[in-house]
Amino acid sequence: MGALLRASCVLLLCLLWFSSPAPSSALFGIPPHEQVARVARFVAHRCDWASMATISTHKPVVGQPFSNAFSVSDGPEGLSSGVPYMYLTRMEISVQDLKADPRASLSMSLAQTHYCRRQGFDPQSPLCAHIILSGAVVEINGTEADFAKKSLFSRHPEMIDWPVDHNWFFAKFNISQVWVLDYFGGVKTVSPDEYFQATPYRKH
Repeated sequence: MGALLRASCVLLLCLLWFSSPAPSSALFGIPPHEQVARVARFVAHRCDWASMATISTHKPVVGQPFSNAFSVSDGPEGLSSGVPYMYLTRMEISVQDLKADPRASLSMSLAQTHYCRRQGFDPQSPLCAHIILSGAVVEINGTEADFAKKSLFSRHPEMIDWPVDHNWFFAKFNISQVWVLDYFGGVKTVSPDEYFQATPYRKH
């Protein structure tokens, strides 16, 4: 009887596991692809990291594109600002590039969430929505830095304990153009005004 009870418990746990609700990133429905600006805001808010390309100042690739991964946040969970914030140190190789030329591009993809995996979309598929932001990285302070701190530390709590002797600072990505690929038919563009006027949330 004991063995039968244990087997029943295992079966019940398996059923609960496979029937458990998906993480919020999967349940939080992506906007229709016709609403391009909303899709862009959705991707920016759901992604916790981005690939940032700078113009290298380091040999032997001086003047060439150089891509690197950075943790980002546009606001605490459920509080999207649309602005990608970063926590940076001047010791970092890409940040040294930015000192010479603050222009960069930032790429974020829903491939890092549960959405594409659960839908069976390959990261390169247009259906696995991703955005590319053109613009520049700018150091911030004051109340905006306070918001950036809340945005980043709430979603990347490990940052709180990063070594203080690295002289960390908060920065934002100043967006000049938004590129969206979330469906067949080619890339779509969104102006910064359209992007910031949109909301990633469903209206109830």
